[in-house]
Amino acid sequence: MPEQETVSTISARGLTRSFGNHIAVNNITLKLRRGEVLGFLGPNGAGKTTTMQMLTGNLAPSRGEISICGIDLLDEPVRAKAHVGYLPEVPPLYRELTVDEYLTLATRLHRVAPARRPEAIAAAKQRCGLADTGGRLIGALSKGYQQRVGIAQAIVHAPDIVILDEPTVGLDPNQIREIRGLIRELGGTHSVILSTHILPEVEAICDRVQIMHHGNLVYSDTIAALKQFESGATVLVGLRRPPPLAELAALPGVAAAECVEPTLYRVEFAAGEDATDALVKQAAARDWGLCQLKPAQTTLEDVFVNLTRREENP
Repeated sequence: MPEQETVSTISARGLTRSFGNHIAVNNITLKLRRGEVLGFLGPNGAGKTTTMQMLTGNLAPSRGEISICGIDLLDEPVRAKAHVGYLPEVPPLYRELTVDEYLTLATRLHRVAPARRPEAIAAAKQRCGLADTGGRLIGALSKGYQQRVGIAQAIVHAPDIVILDEPTVGLDPNQIREIRGLIRELGGTHSVILSTHILPEVEAICDRVQIMHHGNLVYSDTIAALKQFESGATVLVGLRRPPPLAELAALPGVAAAECVEPTLYRVEFAAGEDATDALVKQAAARDWGLCQLKPAQTTLEDVFVNLTRREENP
């Protein structure tokens, strides 16, 4: 068996799901390595939640294969699901139960041996910052602590894979920071898939990112590789006496231009073009007062907008 396969906790090939004539997920391939945090991105309706429901065994694919820690999910669903913890976008909490009662129920559902349940519950509470909340009703907890309880139920059986769907939605900035820290910690011992539409969250937490759009996988690479991603070079240009934006965008070799600040512009060159010389010459000839010219660092937001816009306007 190739080394790549031996370290993969999830391997999905040709994954497709149709609802009538609508193809929600179209022939995607996904791999998750042990100890990796994967950011799973896409606009609303891109197919993220449908994909995660298939990966967790909650929804059967129309076509394709899913292997969980080397176990075929479709052939041996019970064995495969034992390796997965899942937090849906709406946590499956019972507000009338205490934290300990709910986590005890979770250990029973995950078939944790009775003798191991107290230890498993204590470990999950400790990791999620819930050590002092065992006797409290879930309904009396803050939204942030309810999210912690949701994550605790996803890890109480010590799974190899933790799949989190929008785990910070609706939280305040302090709660978001706490949950991000918890997810980073989980990445040290589990494989984690984080689905979110908050792009800075992915850059702060994840090792790798996959972007879906209209059911298709349109980008897959490491966070570090974002700096090399470009459809054409982009520069930041400072001009003390800037021309109309349309005039800047009309320069030979320039694909687009936008105003970032009153005297700072982001200029994107057409693919395969380097319009730097033309830009400098025109700035000097027309007395634009060129005071800054430097490459613009590619961000996840740039990549996301570029890919989804390209898909909308092929």
